[in-house]
Amino acid sequence: MTEERVTTTKTPDGDTHTTTVIHDDQKSGGAKWGLLIGLLVLAVVAFVVFSQMSDAEIAKDEAVAGAADSVGDAASNVGEAAQNVGDAAQDAADNLSE
Repeated sequence: MTEERVTTTKTPDGDTHTTTVIHDDQKSGGAKWGLLIGLLVLAVVAFVVFSQMSDAEIAKDEAVAGAADSVGDAASNVGEAAQNVGDAAQDAADNLSE
C-alpha cells in the first residue's frame, strides 16, 4: 500500500514551504522466496529422516524374525535330543530285563 503525506509549513515572514513524502509498504518477494525455499528444504530433510527410520524398522523386524527362527530350531534340536535320550534309556531298560 502506498501512503502519501503532504506537509505545508509557513514561516513568520509568510513564505510557504511544502514537503511531500511518499511511503511504499510493498515488501519485496525475496522474503517469500526465502521462506518457500526453507520449507522445501525442511520437507526434503523430513522425508530423508523418515525413510531412514523406516529402513531401520525393517532391519529390526528382520533381525527379530531371524532370532525367532533360531530359537525354534534350537527347541527342535532339544526335543530331538530328549527323544534320543528316552530311546536310549528304553533300550538300556530292555537290555537289563533280558
